[in-house]
Amino acid sequence: MNSTIPTPTHAESSEAAVARLEVQGLAKTYGSGPKAVEVIEDLTFSVNAGEVVCIVGPSGVGKTTLLKCLAGLQPSSGGTMRIDGRKVSGPPPEMALVFQDYSRSLMPWLTVEKNLQLPLRHLHLPAGEMRSRTKEALEEVGLSHAAKRYPWQLSGGMQQRVAIARALAYRPEILIMDEPFASVDAQTRFELEDLCLKIRDELGMTILLVTHDIDEAVYLSDRIVAIGNKPARVLEILPVELPQPRDQISTRAMPAFSGLRTEVLSLIRKSAA
Repeated sequence: MNSTIPTPTHAESSEAAVARLEVQGLAKTYGSGPKAVEVIEDLTFSVNAGEVVCIVGPSGVGKTTLLKCLAGLQPSSGGTMRIDGRKVSGPPPEMALVFQDYSRSLMPWLTVEKNLQLPLRHLHLPAGEMRSRTKEALEEVGLSHAAKRYPWQLSGGMQQRVAIARALAYRPEILIMDEPFASVDAQTRFELEDLCLKIRDELGMTILLVTHDIDEAVYLSDRIVAIGNKPARVLEILPVELPQPRDQISTRAMPAFSGLRTEVLSLIRKSAA
């Protein structure tokens, strides 16, 4: 795909890494007064350019709320978010979001290519540019043959690929994904995980992903942000020092993979106790 997205930096040293997304002291409270519910308090972390960072934590801790705040879908109650050093106060144009429930995010009455072009209308692109972006995004996810089909004619895994392609067609610098592979079978999940890494490697895209699956977080991540407690806070940020490129069989068989999985699981269980 031709784009202006920077080249990958995930293999660079930590000294050379550049923070693309910075979250400082993020807080979220619902309601006010004695009935106020504090969901998130003082979350601070960053995502470097070209990096995959996974956020993990127990159910109900506020991971999806966090992503909605980052994507500008709901306001935070405190703290700041910066992209490339610039403070963000609304939906960032550099960011795209992929939801867990692909069946709700795709319009069943529109063809695959029309679904991809729907958000592009807001960019006021020429028709030729829209067609070009659509074609390239579908090629990136291996769905060139499905452009004229409707979502209901595709498998669950293919529908989620369409949702990812729609985000790619927008050409974001930062891709945020909320449990994007939770609704598909295990084999399809592995394929979509590898697609996620392929996107990062080929496009240099910065990816922030929420998942309940610790194995998935270890497999995908350059770093893992473990959050817990109520209200939620960062428990620890763990580097994932597994070799690249990763492979579903050999990577998961490594002792370092098992060791990090155990460490993350222990953190989360302790915070949920």
